[in-house]
Amino acid sequence: MHVLIIGAAGMVGVKLTARLIADGSIADRAIHLLTLVDIVTPAPPVDAPFKVTTQAVDLSAAGAAEAVVASRPDIIFHLAAVVSGEAEADFDKGYRINLDGTRFLFEAIRRAYDSHPPRVVFTSSIAVFGAPLPEAIGDEFCSTPLTSYGAQKAMCELLLADYTRRGFMDGVGIRLPTLCVRPGKPNKAASGFFSSIIREPLAGHDAVLPVDESVRHWHASPRAAVGFLVHAAALDGARLGARRTVTMPGVSATVDEQIAALGKVAGDRVAGRIRREPNATIRAIVDGWPRNFRPERALALGFKAERDFEEIIRIHIEDELNGRWVS
Repeated sequence: MHVLIIGAAGMVGVKLTARLIADGSIADRAIHLLTLVDIVTPAPPVDAPFKVTTQAVDLSAAGAAEAVVASRPDIIFHLAAVVSGEAEADFDKGYRINLDGTRFLFEAIRRAYDSHPPRVVFTSSIAVFGAPLPEAIGDEFCSTPLTSYGAQKAMCELLLADYTRRGFMDGVGIRLPTLCVRPGKPNKAASGFFSSIIREPLAGHDAVLPVDESVRHWHASPRAAVGFLVHAAALDGARLGARRTVTMPGVSATVDEQIAALGKVAGDRVAGRIRREPNATIRAIVDGWPRNFRPERALALGFKAERDFEEIIRIHIEDELNGRWVS
């Protein structure tokens, strides 16, 4: 089986690559070729039990998507996107990468496959939902995004459903919670502080909190996100029906609850490294985001996330800090 990861150089792409190398298969189908694609050439893994190829591609460039799918991969993970804060700050770039790049990919798939269309796993976002919001969003709630990023993801969800309905692909969309704790350096996502107020104190550094502690949000770990992707790749499409995008499970927590969990796991001294610096721009963006979900459909389909925020922190310590932190 040939697997293609688009957005393979990003944090989730790197972790998904490692998972596929460790497993060697998806749903008992052995992987014989893995293709890694991103705007920059992904670093090739050295321990893969199958052939791995890498290439730098801008899907929004003319002819790029056609070249990527010319070999007709069996499973395509489409993870590439401009993140929320950057998509809001640069309107043209957000639509070019998030919408046009996805549309070009789907159109290239339509033209490349004569039969046996590929399973396409697309990472959407809870940003497709916007205020006014209920206390907990159920599976029947309409998507009414209030950011450019959310609008772009919602449009791609509709494309995924229509191209699947027409038989051009077998698509599954997964609406990811905010991934926390993200390792490495902060990105340009407006949600980045949710990770930094955990990641930086554990590393012995101060962190800036731009919103007040009452802000509630929906989280899952990067480990859970990779699990969502692998499960989606193996899922029986008949169980999804016409509604091809599913809101993933997660943990609803206030910032205050995040900080309390950090103190419980790592101690009050670590939690005390968070500095309050209100930022009206970030607060305005966050105020339009969903806070809690009832992901009954995802749970019934077998998707799994963490039980509480303490578990999310412990996973970060285990996966990224070798079980240790700076006390």
